[in-house]
Amino acid sequence: MTSPYLAAFFAGAIALAATSVAAHGDEDHGQPAATSAVADKTTSAAVGMDDGVAARREADGSLFVPKPVQYRLGLRTRLMKSEALAVTVQLSGKVVADPNAGGRVQTSQAGRIEAGAKGLPVLGQRVKKGEVLAWVQPTIGNIERSGQQAEVATLDAQLEIARSQVARYEQLDGTIPRKDIEAARVELKSLQARRAAVATGLHAREPLRAPVSGVVSATAAVAGQIVESREVLFEIVDPAHLAVEALAYDPVLVDGVEEGSATLAGRTIALQFVGAGRQLRGQALPLLFRARSAEIPLAIGQPLQVIARTDATVTGIAIPQEALVRNRAGEVIVWVHSGPEQFTPRRVESEQLDAQTVAVTSGGATGDRVVVSGASLLAQVR
Repeated sequence: MTSPYLAAFFAGAIALAATSVAAHGDEDHGQPAATSAVADKTTSAAVGMDDGVAARREADGSLFVPKPVQYRLGLRTRLMKSEALAVTVQLSGKVVADPNAGGRVQTSQAGRIEAGAKGLPVLGQRVKKGEVLAWVQPTIGNIERSGQQAEVATLDAQLEIARSQVARYEQLDGTIPRKDIEAARVELKSLQARRAAVATGLHAREPLRAPVSGVVSATAAVAGQIVESREVLFEIVDPAHLAVEALAYDPVLVDGVEEGSATLAGRTIALQFVGAGRQLRGQALPLLFRARSAEIPLAIGQPLQVIARTDATVTGIAIPQEALVRNRAGEVIVWVHSGPEQFTPRRVESEQLDAQTVAVTSGGATGDRVVVSGASLLAQVR
């Protein structure tokens, strides 16, 4: 028989379940109200809204940008000032080895490559000037080798005769002239030197030494390899002393070049002008610059856009390259901070000064405050 208490317990549990189902029948099971509010606030901040106020473009093309939005966009401005600026030209260049800090290792004769005491050098290995990188064992033909061996045998026979003559003259010292004895001794020494030179040519190895201290940048040597004379086996450069060679298609600019710069991975490389050639190469004159920034990694043959500064001047306003943007019509403009929350576009004309700076020659005015950081973000406001 079922207990009255147990029956009452089951009845209460069934009623509680029914009440729970009824309470959740029409409730939204989506995102909680508090979470939805946070998401809406985050979305508003992402589009530049702040308490219902967002950046917008006015009918005249200017922008209304609230202060909080300016802060989030990271806008920075600078006063424009007209002054005399150096004229620059853009040149195509490439990284080359400094002739005083780089070199090549070549063979002077044909032979077989042999490794040194430390083995053959590998790419990136640092070497010192005068260090033996490899050996070249000369390879000669059978006919040439036979001729040298025959010459060694002939010299050996002549040496025996010379030694016997010197010994006989020394025994007759006092009965024959002194000059004959000295002549016999000189002839003996000459034959000994000739014999040593010929014998050395048969077995001597040629050492391949590093002409400068630096890093091995190229290698074409393998143990046992047969190489010809003048073949380049190793190239050595000093990464701290590299140069840049640029081509100038206007010879008039050569006399006015003072210094230059280049950009690589967002970093500026200062270039010191060394000199210019006076012989055309591909209808252009080569200009040589020495890289001052040793901490920026460069590679031989790497192309660079060189901006050379000349002694000529132009009147303009110097601003960073990133301050220039293009509008929908493709025109180059800058954003002028015309009011506390107002930005006005202004079409300008410019010339390159260096890798990161331009000179505004038309459209700018002294005293205007122009946006130099975040200008590209302002151009996206609609």
